[in-house]
Amino acid sequence: MSKRRLLKKDLFGEVWLNHSGKDSTILRDTRSAHWWVRWLARFLLRREVAGLTALDGIDGVPALIRSDKSRLTRSFLSGAPMHLSRPSDKAYFDSAARLLRRMHRAGVVHNDLAKEPNLLVRDDGSAAFIDFQLAWHSVRRGRLFRIAAREDIRHLLKHKRTYCPDELTQRELDILARPSGLSRAWMGLVKPVYLFVTRRIIGWSDREGAGDRGQQS
Repeated sequence: MSKRRLLKKDLFGEVWLNHSGKDSTILRDTRSAHWWVRWLARFLLRREVAGLTALDGIDGVPALIRSDKSRLTRSFLSGAPMHLSRPSDKAYFDSAARLLRRMHRAGVVHNDLAKEPNLLVRDDGSAAFIDFQLAWHSVRRGRLFRIAAREDIRHLLKHKRTYCPDELTQRELDILARPSGLSRAWMGLVKPVYLFVTRRIIGWSDREGAGDRGQQS
């Protein structure tokens, strides 16, 4: 018998957890998005579809099951989010780095690994990534792609510095010490405006529900 549970509802629609037998799936539904951001909700949905399609078959990312212009269904990945599991094992970060390399070789950057709820510690201790709304799939993998990929790596290393600092190599420390110009511009110019608009004006936080493991976004 199927069971359905609402995990999240915000300006951009709803996220549901569906249980059916042994399998669980996540449904993202933008049909209930506020009319003035529905175009953005569907744009983000298309990015997620493109990213997951390019990553088909890669263990550690959700599998896209089906999608249309307003909804997508993907597989549910079991595990605990990083901010709750607090991984201190070097093997976890090695696993995350391998997964990130596979994603980049497939032409996908995540673009949202700064947020700890988007990194999972699975039951076997390995890494998984969720929430591909900001992902970018690029066939050419040009200069801008490489900059974004380096930022993916740098965000992962920032988490490693938090939870496993003694295992950082000198090369990793060098990467952490040299953020890209794009990152500096984002932090200094764009992010303050982004936070003001999303949190003060429209009252939306992209960490909403982060404390509930079920709320895979």
